[in-house]
Amino acid sequence: MVSAHAPAGEPRRALFELRTLLGAEPCALVVVFASPLADRAAVAQAGAEIFPGTPVVGCTTAGEIASSGYAEQEIVAVGFRASHFRAQVAIIPDLAALDPEAAATQAVRLRAELGPDEPAWRWEFGFLLIDGLSRREDQLVAALRLGLGTIPLFGGSAGDGLDFGRTFVLADGVFRSDTAVLVLLRSRCRIEVFKFDNLEPVPIKMIVTDAEPERRVVRELNAAPAAQEYARLIGRDPAHLSPFTFASHPVVVRIGDQHHVRAIQKVEPNGDLVFFSAIDEGLVLTLAEPMPIARHLERALDALDRRGRPEAILACDCILRRLAVEQVQGMREVSRILSEHHVVGFSTYGEQFNSVHVNQTMTGVAIYPADEDAT
Repeated sequence: MVSAHAPAGEPRRALFELRTLLGAEPCALVVVFASPLADRAAVAQAGAEIFPGTPVVGCTTAGEIASSGYAEQEIVAVGFRASHFRAQVAIIPDLAALDPEAAATQAVRLRAELGPDEPAWRWEFGFLLIDGLSRREDQLVAALRLGLGTIPLFGGSAGDGLDFGRTFVLADGVFRSDTAVLVLLRSRCRIEVFKFDNLEPVPIKMIVTDAEPERRVVRELNAAPAAQEYARLIGRDPAHLSPFTFASHPVVVRIGDQHHVRAIQKVEPNGDLVFFSAIDEGLVLTLAEPMPIARHLERALDALDRRGRPEAILACDCILRRLAVEQVQGMREVSRILSEHHVVGFSTYGEQFNSVHVNQTMTGVAIYPADEDAT
């Protein structure tokens, strides 16, 4: 896997540099992470012209991760060499009217299409990009799990900086909202799909007592106005709640023996809380305490080295993690860690891992040196 990046106004430069890095070697897949300031039509056109015949997918972002670490107002282009990967792509449109059974069937079809491609290559994974304002991530990832079986899946929700206006996914030469794209890849390289966060639950709980699940809106916590009660529990003024507050004081739910973040997106003028993930009445939320993110990130990435160092990592990293890093003035240190571990990707409005949609998390795939036994 190789990558290139350029300012948001120069999509052709980013994609041409990627083509140069690949040399004469064909590419199995190109992934483009584009700042919302980029000209989407120009990005799509450059991808189609510079990589004719190659699937080019991507999305708009809430920030980028380039070879030098965290970046803003950039275009990051990632290429998967055809000598080491095979890829199949499915577009899932009209998420507002999502048919879970049809989505599962698409995943089954994609597995069948990938089946004859290099069957001696042992490693497979799925990669999902989805409109980050569709509010369909939870339903879609659960449906895809049924069709993918044991194939590991990770992904990210497209972003729009901190504006939360519209988000777009690129597939088949067009950026679209209300759309997701699923990619299945097979590789001769050993891979490891991962998920981690830097949060520890603390013994402060709240119950969702009034909610509108379809809009991911919570009106009441512990039978009190939602923003007011959340602010009381964290010792803050309700009038001063912000994305930085939510990044510093996240809430989690327990599913089985694991906790998953249900991050707060914003406060409505009436005091309701809007979440990034599925929410419902009766759900028990627990406050969590962030551990120092740079130290935790370095430990987590070092752990991926336990069977040899990955040659590259593709990551989907929640925008709330980036905001938390900014709040403690840790951008330079975290960027150094990301760069040293060869991480590229984007900041998201949510992350997917196997059958769940999560927040304030990093999901991704570590790609190790090629399996020389696969011919």
